[in-house]
Amino acid sequence: FQQASEREQFLAEQAADLEASLQTLVDTIARVDRTTKQRFKEVFEQTNAIFKKTFPRLFGGGRAELKLDSDDVLTAGVEVIAQPPGKRLQDIGLLSGGEKALTAVALVFSIFQIKPAPFCILDEVDAPLDDANVGRFGEMVRELSDRVQFLSISHNTDRKSTRLNSSH
Repeated sequence: FQQASEREQFLAEQAADLEASLQTLVDTIARVDRTTKQRFKEVFEQTNAIFKKTFPRLFGGGRAELKLDSDDVLTAGVEVIAQPPGKRLQDIGLLSGGEKALTAVALVFSIFQIKPAPFCILDEVDAPLDDANVGRFGEMVRELSDRVQFLSISHNTDRKSTRLNSSH
Protein backbone atom coordinates (compact mmCIF):
# COMPACT_ATOMS: atom_id res chain seq x y z
CA PHE A 1 0.00 0.00 0.00
CA GLN A 2 2.87 2.37 0.90
CA GLN A 3 4.51 1.81 -2.51
CA ALA A 4 1.24 2.29 -4.39
CA SER A 5 0.47 5.48 -2.42
CA GLU A 6 3.89 6.95 -3.19
CA ARG A 7 3.50 6.03 -6.85
CA GLU A 8 0.03 7.58 -6.96
CA GLN A 9 1.32 10.80 -5.37
CA PHE A 10 4.26 10.93 -7.81
CA LEU A 11 1.93 10.47 -10.80
CA ALA A 12 -0.48 13.09 -9.45
CA GLU A 13 2.39 15.59 -9.16
CA GLN A 14 3.53 14.74 -12.68
CA ALA A 15 -0.01 15.19 -14.01
CA ALA A 16 -0.29 18.56 -12.23
CA ASP A 17 3.05 19.63 -13.73
CA LEU A 18 1.88 18.59 -17.19
CA GLU A 19 -1.42 20.45 -16.79
CA ALA A 20 0.43 23.58 -15.63
CA SER A 21 2.84 23.28 -18.56
CA LEU A 22 -0.05 22.80 -20.97
CA GLN A 23 -1.78 25.90 -19.64
CA THR A 24 1.46 27.90 -19.95
CA LEU A 25 1.80 26.69 -23.54
CA VAL A 26 -1.82 27.59 -24.37
CA ASP A 27 -1.33 31.06 -22.83
CA THR A 28 1.91 31.55 -24.79
CA ILE A 29 0.26 30.52 -28.06
CA ALA A 30 -2.61 32.94 -27.41
CA ARG A 31 -0.14 35.75 -26.65
CA VAL A 32 1.90 35.01 -29.78
CA ASP A 33 -1.30 34.91 -31.89
CA ARG A 34 -2.44 38.27 -30.47
CA THR A 35 0.96 39.86 -31.09
CA THR A 36 1.21 38.37 -34.58
CA LYS A 37 -2.29 39.56 -35.50
CA GLN A 38 -1.58 43.04 -34.19
CA ARG A 39 1.77 43.35 -35.98
CA PHE A 40 0.43 41.90 -39.22
CA LYS A 41 -2.53 44.29 -39.21
CA GLU A 42 -0.24 47.26 -38.56
CA VAL A 43 2.19 46.34 -41.34
CA PHE A 44 -0.65 45.38 -43.71
CA GLU A 45 -2.37 48.74 -43.19
CA GLN A 46 0.93 50.58 -43.59
CA THR A 47 1.74 48.63 -46.77
CA ASN A 48 -1.75 49.25 -48.15
CA ALA A 49 -1.48 53.01 -47.50
CA ILE A 50 1.87 53.18 -49.31
CA PHE A 51 0.62 50.89 -52.11
CA LYS A 52 -2.34 53.24 -52.67
CA LYS A 53 0.18 56.04 -53.29
CA THR A 54 2.81 54.04 -55.19
CA PHE A 55 0.42 52.46 -57.71
CA PRO A 56 -0.81 55.75 -59.24
CA ARG A 57 2.77 57.06 -59.36
CA LEU A 58 3.88 54.06 -61.43
CA PHE A 59 0.77 54.07 -63.61
CA GLY A 60 0.43 57.82 -64.03
CA GLY A 61 -3.01 57.61 -62.38
CA GLY A 62 -5.53 55.01 -61.35
CA ARG A 63 -5.94 53.46 -57.94
CA ALA A 64 -5.27 50.21 -56.12
CA GLU A 65 -5.66 48.61 -52.74
CA LEU A 66 -4.94 45.47 -50.79
CA LYS A 67 -7.73 43.53 -49.08
CA LEU A 68 -7.75 40.51 -46.80
CA ASP A 69 -10.10 37.74 -47.90
CA SER A 70 -10.93 36.77 -44.31
CA ASP A 71 -11.31 38.37 -40.89
CA ASP A 72 -8.70 36.03 -39.42
CA VAL A 73 -5.43 37.71 -40.40
CA LEU A 74 -3.43 34.59 -39.52
CA THR A 75 -5.10 32.55 -42.26
CA ALA A 76 -6.29 35.27 -44.64
CA GLY A 77 -5.07 35.67 -48.16
CA VAL A 78 -4.29 39.07 -49.64
CA GLU A 79 -6.27 40.27 -52.65
CA VAL A 80 -4.77 42.91 -54.92
CA ILE A 81 -7.43 45.14 -56.46
CA ALA A 82 -6.24 47.51 -59.18
CA GLN A 83 -7.69 50.13 -61.48
CA PRO A 84 -5.20 51.39 -64.04
CA PRO A 85 -6.10 54.74 -65.63
CA GLY A 86 -9.11 54.42 -67.93
CA LYS A 87 -10.09 50.96 -66.70
CA ARG A 88 -12.57 49.64 -64.16
CA LEU A 89 -11.59 48.36 -60.72
CA GLN A 90 -10.68 44.66 -60.98
CA ASP A 91 -8.74 41.79 -59.51
CA ILE A 92 -5.10 41.68 -60.59
CA GLY A 93 -5.73 38.42 -62.46
CA LEU A 94 -7.79 40.30 -65.05
CA LEU A 95 -5.06 42.82 -65.93
CA SER A 96 -2.75 42.69 -68.96
CA GLY A 97 0.79 41.37 -68.60
CA GLY A 98 2.28 44.86 -68.35
CA GLU A 99 -0.36 45.97 -65.85
CA LYS A 100 0.28 42.87 -63.72
CA ALA A 101 4.04 43.49 -63.81
CA LEU A 102 3.70 47.13 -62.84
CA THR A 103 1.17 46.32 -60.09
CA ALA A 104 3.54 43.71 -58.65
CA VAL A 105 6.39 46.22 -58.78
CA ALA A 106 4.19 48.78 -57.00
CA LEU A 107 3.56 46.25 -54.23
CA VAL A 108 7.23 45.29 -53.91
CA PHE A 109 8.27 48.95 -53.86
CA SER A 110 5.62 49.64 -51.21
CA ILE A 111 7.04 46.91 -49.01
CA PHE A 112 10.58 48.21 -49.57
CA GLN A 113 9.50 51.63 -48.33
CA ILE A 114 8.55 50.00 -45.02
CA LYS A 115 11.36 47.47 -44.71
CA PRO A 116 14.01 47.77 -47.41
CA ALA A 117 15.77 44.62 -48.54
CA PRO A 118 19.55 44.78 -49.00
CA PHE A 119 19.11 44.11 -52.72
CA CYS A 120 16.43 43.40 -55.32
CA ILE A 121 16.79 41.57 -58.62
CA LEU A 122 14.35 42.68 -61.31
CA ASP A 123 14.35 40.34 -64.28
CA GLU A 124 12.87 41.89 -67.43
CA VAL A 125 10.22 43.81 -65.51
CA ASP A 126 10.29 46.45 -68.24
CA ALA A 127 9.62 44.00 -71.10
CA PRO A 128 5.81 44.37 -71.12
CA LEU A 129 5.90 48.12 -70.32
CA ASP A 130 5.47 51.03 -72.69
CA ASP A 131 7.97 53.92 -72.66
CA ALA A 132 5.91 56.12 -70.30
CA ASN A 133 5.63 53.32 -67.74
CA VAL A 134 9.33 52.47 -68.13
CA GLY A 135 10.17 56.09 -67.33
CA ARG A 136 8.07 56.12 -64.15
CA PHE A 137 9.48 52.72 -63.17
CA GLY A 138 13.05 53.96 -63.66
CA GLU A 139 12.37 57.08 -61.60
CA MET A 140 11.03 55.05 -58.68
CA VAL A 141 14.01 52.68 -58.85
CA ARG A 142 16.29 55.73 -58.68
CA GLU A 143 14.41 57.04 -55.63
CA LEU A 144 14.58 53.71 -53.78
CA SER A 145 18.20 53.01 -54.74
CA ASP A 146 19.48 54.97 -51.75
CA ARG A 147 18.01 52.20 -49.52
CA VAL A 148 18.02 49.14 -51.79
CA GLN A 149 20.57 47.90 -54.31
CA PHE A 150 18.82 47.00 -57.57
CA LEU A 151 20.01 44.66 -60.26
CA SER A 152 17.74 45.12 -63.25
CA ILE A 153 17.97 42.73 -66.18
CA SER A 154 16.61 44.05 -69.46
CA HIS A 155 16.88 43.18 -73.13
CA ASN A 156 15.74 46.66 -74.14
CA THR A 157 19.02 48.43 -74.91
CA ASP A 158 17.24 51.45 -76.43
CA ARG A 159 15.47 52.37 -73.19
CA LYS A 160 17.86 54.78 -71.53
CA SER A 161 15.34 55.68 -68.83
CA THR A 162 15.89 52.35 -67.04
CA ARG A 163 19.64 52.87 -66.76
CA LEU A 164 20.74 54.12 -63.38
CA ASN A 165 23.61 56.38 -62.51
CA SER A 166 26.59 54.25 -61.46
CA SER A 167 26.68 56.08 -58.10
CA HIS A 168 23.45 54.32 -57.06
